[in-house]
Amino acid sequence: MSAICISDLHLDATVPKRLDALNNLLVLESEKVEAIYVLGDLVEAWVGDDDDSQFADELRTTLAGCMQHTALYLMHGNRDFLIGTKFANDTGACLIDDPVTVEVEGRRVLLAHGDAFCTKDEPYQQMRKLFRSADWQRDILSRSLQERIDLANEMREQSRQTNANKSQNIMDVTDEVVLSVMQENACDELVHGHTHRPGIHRLDNVKTRYVLGDWNRCGWLARIEDSGINLECFSV
Repeated sequence: MSAICISDLHLDATVPKRLDALNNLLVLESEKVEAIYVLGDLVEAWVGDDDDSQFADELRTTLAGCMQHTALYLMHGNRDFLIGTKFANDTGACLIDDPVTVEVEGRRVLLAHGDAFCTKDEPYQQMRKLFRSADWQRDILSRSLQERIDLANEMREQSRQTNANKSQNIMDVTDEVVLSVMQENACDELVHGHTHRPGIHRLDNVKTRYVLGDWNRCGWLARIEDSGINLECFSV
């Protein structure tokens, strides 16, 4: 059976239509595909698996609803790196590494969030290393839920201000890095998100990079079948 990949949903309590769109997608696709891969940034911010807000509970219910028919895999992005094993257990999802190689319909495909490829943005890479460190995460999760919510809001605002002053080129992937990682993993096809620039890019006339879009004006998915990989957009 085929599989689909999605990323950069940036689900948030303030935009309920996106969670509705995810629910509709899972209902539609869960009986048709072997696996659904979420390649990071499922939510706008995740402050810990102990989040007991109405939105967090609705998200758990939505994800758990598809598990009777298909496998659900979650990869950390730069917004939801605090998703842990409790959330995975609550939803029935499986946490996967970034990047990870999968076999679908005889195709060997590399999946990634994509931010690790943006090596020209050195300050971002430094922050990424910090946020992914076990010590930093342990310190953050030791704080109260409200403290974490306040910190997440502060970090999002800081990110918006910082990105507004960066060139688009710096925030995109570095082709040489992408090629190197694809070669290391013996893959000719890569699916990733993060940059919010949906498209299909040929590299060295052999390898292909498929970029998912974010769920803003429309939703995006990459469908992996024996005949190839296709990007699809749909209403949200």
